[in-house]
Amino acid sequence: MRRKLMEILACPICKHHPLDLHVFEENDEIEKGVLICSNCSRWYPIIETIPHMLPDDLREEKDDLEFMKKFKDKIPGETLEKGKPFHI
Repeated sequence: MRRKLMEILACPICKHHPLDLHVFEENDEIEKGVLICSNCSRWYPIIETIPHMLPDDLREEKDDLEFMKKFKDKIPGETLEKGKPFHI
């Protein structure tokens, strides 16, 4: 994901802008990271440069929880504990 995309990305649920960006791995683009909506507490993973910004009912709990566990040392504690739609 290119950083410039942050100028237009908004939470697909509550439409809040801007989202908080936490980068885990970056080369020319953001390879891995997470976008967090400070308004509704939803989080969206960035995997292989693609922000996965799906509505709650289309998200895979198993995949999201695996992502959270893998990067739990890099995801803010509040999101780990209270993030929507899933948390650990």
